[in-house]
Amino acid sequence: MVPVIIVLAVFLFIIILAAVRIVNEYERGVVFRLGRYVGVRGPGLILLIPFIERMVKVELRVVTMDVPQQECITMDTVTVKVDAVVYFRVMKPESAILNVEQYIRATSLLCQTTLRNVVGQSTLEDLLGHRDKVNEKLQVLIDEGTEPWGIKVSMVEVRDVQLPETMQRAMAAQAEAERERRAKIVHADGEAQAAEKLSEAAKIMSIYPAAMQLRYLQTLVTISTEKTNTIVFPLPMDLIMPMLDRAGGQQKK
Repeated sequence: MVPVIIVLAVFLFIIILAAVRIVNEYERGVVFRLGRYVGVRGPGLILLIPFIERMVKVELRVVTMDVPQQECITMDTVTVKVDAVVYFRVMKPESAILNVEQYIRATSLLCQTTLRNVVGQSTLEDLLGHRDKVNEKLQVLIDEGTEPWGIKVSMVEVRDVQLPETMQRAMAAQAEAERERRAKIVHADGEAQAAEKLSEAAKIMSIYPAAMQLRYLQTLVTISTEKTNTIVFPLPMDLIMPMLDRAGGQQKK
């Protein structure tokens, strides 16, 4: 009698283990009865018909997926290596199980092919300077591809763009030349503005001769503060011209 009770207890324990399932808050259970889909259950305690019903758990949390580095050729024939990160979550657990095998692997492969296609349709300037547009295009295309699988792609970010060393040197030389061009333009613009202000100052001084004398005195004050042994004193030409005229008149006589 005792062995029979033990066998029944073991059998009952096995039945309980096969019938009781616990589904977490961030999970859902896709239930099959004799191989036929019967619904989604959870979260909490789930009771299954032993040996008749089977449940597959699906996570609903956001999945962060690294897209492996892809070697691509841009529209302007530049070879680059690009990697990205994709954020997605399962919105319909039944579609993720019924419509695709291994939905995470399928999403990863779709992200890789889409990344290569989008980079091939973009220029290097788009990848470096307009990356937000590339990210948006990737997100739309991947989301359209995973929609039948019940997956929603919330964000795609191109993480790194690696260029060949020759291209890096060429871009550095181009940037240096551009900075030199801007510096020369700024310097020339400053010279033009300075010449304009000097011409205005000359016009004012020609109207008020005393302004020239005050400018001479100010120049002397500025020079005297410097620790030099030589002082250059500007002599007004209106003082020298009468002397030169007199000297010329005496020579004629």
